[in-house]
Amino acid sequence: MALNTAIRHLQRGDFEKAHAIVQNDNTEMGCWAHGIVHMLEGDLGNARYWYRRAGRPFPRERDASAEIDALVTALRQQQTAVKTLKQAGG
Repeated sequence: MALNTAIRHLQRGDFEKAHAIVQNDNTEMGCWAHGIVHMLEGDLGNARYWYRRAGRPFPRERDASAEIDALVTALRQQQTAVKTLKQAGG
């Protein structure tokens, strides 16, 4: 999944590579990752825009590491839910 690759880039601090991936992902998770990219760049206005697109509040602390961890957790939960639905025949 491309978003997982983008997250790995974010974890390494390579927001340019992450940006190249997330700018083509308009899912809620992709928009959240896009917001994190712009937060890392210091482009807070654009970061806020992407957080709004993701339906998420803009973090007061602007702690990108905490946001990346939260994104990873949310993505895992989403993937687990999808896997469970598929196994159940849904």
